[in-house]
Amino acid sequence: MNMDTRDMITKKLLDAQEMVRDFEMFSKNTDDQEVAKYFKEFAELSGEQARQLQRLSDKYRRQ
Repeated sequence: MNMDTRDMITKKLLDAQEMVRDFEMFSKNTDDQEVAKYFKEFAELSGEQARQLQRLSDKYRRQ
């Protein structure tokens, strides 16, 4: 499959958004407080990646 830059950004944005949802859900469904803490942190990091990718996506839509 041949993807252009916009397609790559869109794919990784969707992946990052899914990671946020997964880590948030997993953090709420574990009894291990240490694991829950790390999953919450990972959700925040993935959220920042998603925000940056969204900015790139918005930039490519305007072009």
